Amino acid sequence: MASNIYLVRQRISRVGQRMSSFQLNLNPLKEPLGFIKVLEWIASIFAFATCGGFKGKTEIQVSCDKGAENKTITATFGYPFRLNEASFQSPQGVNVCHVDWKNYVLIGDYSSSSQFYVTFAVFVFLYCIAALLLYVGYTNLYRDNRKLPMTDFVITIVATFLWLVSTSAWAKALTDIKTATGPSIVQELKHCSVQGTLCQFVSVTSMGSLNVSVIFGFLNMILWGGNAWFVYKETSFHSPSNTTSQGGIPPPTGI
Repeated sequence: MASNIYLVRQRISRVGQRMSSFQLNLNPLKEPLGFIKVLEWIASIFAFATCGGFKGKTEIQVSCDKGAENKTITATFGYPFRLNEASFQSPQGVNVCHVDWKNYVLIGDYSSSSQFYVTFAVFVFLYCIAALLLYVGYTNLYRDNRKLPMTDFVITIVATFLWLVSTSAWAKALTDIKTATGPSIVQELKHCSVQGTLCQFVSVTSMGSLNVSVIFGFLNMILWGGNAWFVYKETSFHSPSNTTSQGGIPPPTGI
């Protein structure tokens, strides 16, 4: 009885020392579990940066009468893509064709999809930092603790699913944004249908960076889905029979 108590105290003491002492070990980064986590960290940065940092504008050329000088009105928009708050502005505040174009706005509010995507990407970015810190600084603790690999595995599965949901929603919203800021916007401006007023779509800012954000969203989903296997190998589910008599601690499998 006394010997068992002594062994338990020794194990608790070892765990306490591992938790309190940070020991840098870069070897996990050479293994798939750590290496893919670095890729996930980088991909998450590109995901929220390419979407959250976007600013653009759409331009329409307005002509009042034949022979009159054409004027260009501009609507500026960007993240979080509340297009219904993006009003048209005339050059130097002039009322082109005697119309206050500030009363005309783009159509649609896509803030929910874009903010969900960007917010989730930021949370993933922060989680990757925490996970990498655990991998390289508390390697023994991660190996010896059953709950940490299991928690990591559950989060990985959930993150894979949320990447699919958030990216799909954002991809659909991006398609609608392109439509709402493209040539079809001329048909939505009531004053452009008035006789004597001619409106012509000029241009819209290229949305290449937003296309890249969608690509990185699906890339993140693939990375997290693929990494689920390597995280699963760290859990007791992968090889429960390998649990040794050394206090019931499973041996390291992936890092």
